[in-house]
Amino acid sequence: MEIRMEYCLVLSTLMMFAGIYGFIVRRSLLGMLISVELILNSADINFAVFNRFLFPGELEGFFFTLFAIGISAAETAVAIAIIINVYRNIRDIQVKNLNELKY
Repeated sequence: MEIRMEYCLVLSTLMMFAGIYGFIVRRSLLGMLISVELILNSADINFAVFNRFLFPGELEGFFFTLFAIGISAAETAVAIAIIINVYRNIRDIQVKNLNELKY
């Protein structure tokens, strides 16, 4: 039994819109970071799916996805370090309170 391409693309689209909605609605930096990760993961699913269905014997899409996951992990580590420093300075990670860091 093989999964159809449309099912994977629908899943990826739902993840993308959930990430965009979460990024717009969330007020916490951690929530926004999770939303960005959802967006990146939906793009990774697209890479793997298009590679699987357009070039069935090749692995370039899978390697690109692994590379993107590695970059995403590094980006998450840096973002969490920034969030920890923001919390140490102003004792809050809400986006509305980040105006205090301007000066």
